[in-house]
Amino acid sequence: MENAQVLGHVLRLLDDVLSLNGRAQTFTRDTALLGALPELDSMAVVSLITAMEEQLGLAVDDDDIDGDTFATVGSLADFVAART
Repeated sequence: MENAQVLGHVLRLLDDVLSLNGRAQTFTRDTALLGALPELDSMAVVSLITAMEEQLGLAVDDDDIDGDTFATVGSLADFVAART
């Protein structure tokens, strides 16, 4: 999958899972996530991981995830790209 496709998928997942009503489409790779978006709490992280697994066919182990993964849109997209 190309980087632009991955970024598009990540933005759609963020928008859907966090119920951002289209706000995610204005995000860039540098947009801060964890700690910056009130919608992205610990339960939302779990929901986002589940959605990535189901919709993108990823297998995510607990050891694969840390706070840096969800630091920015770019770090999350890079995480997804590395697993697709």
